[in-house]
Amino acid sequence: QVQLVESGGGLVQAGGSLRLSCAASGRTFSSYAMGWFRQAPGKERKFVAAISWSGTSLYYADSVKGRFTISRDNAKNTVYLQMNSLKPEDTAVYYCAADPAGTYSPHSYNYWGQGTQVTVSS
Repeated sequence: QVQLVESGGGLVQAGGSLRLSCAASGRTFSSYAMGWFRQAPGKERKFVAAISWSGTSLYYADSVKGRFTISRDNAKNTVYLQMNSLKPEDTAVYYCAADPAGTYSPHSYNYWGQGTQVTVSS
């Protein structure tokens, strides 16, 4: 069982930066692939970024490539999402999720955090 707690959201102006953190409990964190997703009001939850258990494989949605960076520190049981050059369309609730199988399929993310709000003003 893994419990995930996101933090670091807030209000930022367009062009600004935020770093989200996702703290995980449980000894198996380091063996799980991890992902970030976001859900804007009235829209479906969408994939943002993912990272393999070792941190060597990274995946990004086209909409955030070159602006967002996912990373992890297995010693701290934490995964991060550095968000730069933020745009109003990045406004959403951001969720981290754990993928024990490491398949990166939407259905393989078995554990989810409660989400953290990111609001980008124009």
